[in-house]
Amino acid sequence: MKRSYVGVLLLCVVLFLNIICTQKAVNAYFFEQYRTVIVYAICNILLFPFAIWIYRRECNSQ
Repeated sequence: MKRSYVGVLLLCVVLFLNIICTQKAVNAYFFEQYRTVIVYAICNILLFPFAIWIYRRECNSQ
């Protein structure tokens, strides 16, 4: 079961974006900017299905 580099790199990018959005949401929550927290939380929620789609596409392409 060999993985392609493109799929692994895309999953790494999505993980990196999840980490950034989570850190920004925590920082905004600390400074009581709740609208910004909601925006970053929505970004995290939207990135998760994209990561699952990439993973399934990589598994099915083999």
